[in-house]
Amino acid sequence: MYEFQDPFLKEGRRGERLERALAILSAALVSVDPVIAVRRYLSREGDSLYVGGRAYDLSRFRHIYVVGAGKASGAMAQALEEILGERLTSGLVNVKYGYLAPTQRVRLQEAGHPLPDEAGLSATGKIVDLLRETKEDDLVICLISGGGSALLISPQEGISLEEVKRLTEVLLRCGATINEINAVRKHISQVKGGRLARLAYPASLITLLLSDVVGDPLDMIASGPTVPDTTTYADAWQVLERYKLLEEIPLSIVRHLELGKAGQIEETPKEGEIAFERTYNLVIGNNRQAALAAVEKAQELGFNALLLTTYLEGEAREVAKVLAALAKEVVRYGEPVSPPACLVLGGETTVTVRGDGLGGRNQEMALASALAIEGMEDVFILCAATDGSDGPTDAAGAMAEGDSVARGHELGLDARAYLANNDSYRFFQALGDLIITGPTNTNVNDLAMVFVF
Repeated sequence: MYEFQDPFLKEGRRGERLERALAILSAALVSVDPVIAVRRYLSREGDSLYVGGRAYDLSRFRHIYVVGAGKASGAMAQALEEILGERLTSGLVNVKYGYLAPTQRVRLQEAGHPLPDEAGLSATGKIVDLLRETKEDDLVICLISGGGSALLISPQEGISLEEVKRLTEVLLRCGATINEINAVRKHISQVKGGRLARLAYPASLITLLLSDVVGDPLDMIASGPTVPDTTTYADAWQVLERYKLLEEIPLSIVRHLELGKAGQIEETPKEGEIAFERTYNLVIGNNRQAALAAVEKAQELGFNALLLTTYLEGEAREVAKVLAALAKEVVRYGEPVSPPACLVLGGETTVTVRGDGLGGRNQEMALASALAIEGMEDVFILCAATDGSDGPTDAAGAMAEGDSVARGHELGLDARAYLANNDSYRFFQALGDLIITGPTNTNVNDLAMVFVF
């Protein structure tokens, strides 16, 4: 079972309910453990490496290199080292600060997320240098997971790291979806949007992906560094126009995208390009896997459990109204399942930041849920990021109950004012209702669970 950090010192019936809810979340996290995921899809017998439905003869390869980026990629590298042993030559993988794993042949470089930093820029440069030296008789294994867009950072010429950071800040605050954000990121990068596959060619390339994007579109997971890109410069430009960002982002980025839109800069690699002829991309874990594990554990604990969707999207505070509506349906009509009920939903919401508070999309969704279920007994809503880091906070998410608003009021906290200021972290921190996991070393989007006891 996953070990949650304090502050869950609850007693009585409330404590028992919380314990069951956290056991369900724990089962979901364990199901998408990166080490287990790699072992599930990769195995080795002598010189034969089996990857998904394919077999690779390792005796054909002079070197085997490992590269990659993401919150879960360090743990993935650990598992890969155990499988390949002495056949693995070397490698370099970028991970978020605090997301290290024990490796020997693959060096893990901690770097900035969600905003890129110098450490990520420097390490990505070394990954690029390594790939440029690979030959036809080399094998490159690329490990990609959520967070890779920020961690694998190499801006196009004429665009500085500080300018990329500014763009990232603006995109993260405007309410754009991850697909829209990544469409822009891919078109100002030397490694995203299939360009890493170009660098690795003519070596054989295997990419293992732990998906943190709704629906698992390969070209959007960590901005698809080894996948044909389905977006264009025109798409990236439309995102900036849609959210009225052209005047907020650095001029160098605006000019670069203008040139690309006009056809004066080469597009990202598309389907059919030679760079992808020797490339195999395989998703080894996703949100659905975690959601199904949650349902299974809930049933084991006596709940009538049901997975409703793994395509949960939209503004967090609006989605919260849907979670509350589901709870009310169960309470009044016993639908879609009767109490004790556990409804599981997976996906990724967005937040349009208008205040100057602290929080993340899951904490915001929990706070809005608390307002929507105010006064209801026997209802409990849990919202959590599977990577353990919701927005720029140390919390994975938070939990909302029918008395959350009232308990806040007793402490002098106005829940509506905190929501308006995007300050969900401080509200739930005062109540002791943050979910603190620490780094989970995995990342497959978010989970929301609606409990009716």
